[in-house]
Amino acid sequence: MSPAVPLDPDRAAAGLRALPPSCGPVRLVSIDGHAGSGKSTLAGRLADALDGAPVLHLDDLATHDELFEWTGRLLDQVIGPLSRGDSALYEPYDWNLRRFGTPRPLPAEPVVLVEGVGAGRRALRPHLARLLWMDRGPRESWVRGRHRDGPALSGFWDAWIEAETRHFAGDPSRPFADTLVREWSEGYEWLPGPGTTAGPSHFLTERDDPSFRTEQSEIRPGECPNCA
Repeated sequence: MSPAVPLDPDRAAAGLRALPPSCGPVRLVSIDGHAGSGKSTLAGRLADALDGAPVLHLDDLATHDELFEWTGRLLDQVIGPLSRGDSALYEPYDWNLRRFGTPRPLPAEPVVLVEGVGAGRRALRPHLARLLWMDRGPRESWVRGRHRDGPALSGFWDAWIEAETRHFAGDPSRPFADTLVREWSEGYEWLPGPGTTAGPSHFLTERDDPSFRTEQSEIRPGECPNCA
């Protein structure tokens, strides 16, 4: 495989700013991928390139008992207000205290980033200006996540992997992604995605070589590998 051609974050930011609004006046951009794939890091770098664009971390909407059943909270607390041009006010979940905390504002800026597993789910896609998929496989991502969180959260990861596998089996995101993002030591490579959630994505693409578009199958129910 040829070396990756990294995309300048400033160019990516300019491309996102140029998109038409998708949720009221907001260009809502989702970053999805497997847990441990690098979504939060990418969101942080894009937010910096976008002069501090707001970032919604879906971990703030999930709970211990509802790892993926947060669609109602997202639509009510975030999508509704943004679609009206108002700042959103959502209640972040405290994973230590196991309860929702003080409401936190999410301003209706020109670009708002949403990152987390399931950020490209079908209920959210109609409101997106762009769906980015962190193109790292599930096993590699989960190993990275386990290493990051340490052995104390091993039990949580066992339950999480099963829940994530079920989620993507029933509501996959990658087939609808406008852009695949691959992380290299030199930076990020941006490739055309297999889907068109919000239209052509070539403005983010450094190269359009079909040989770089290796497809990955979604994990089927019961395929929960031993990542310990």
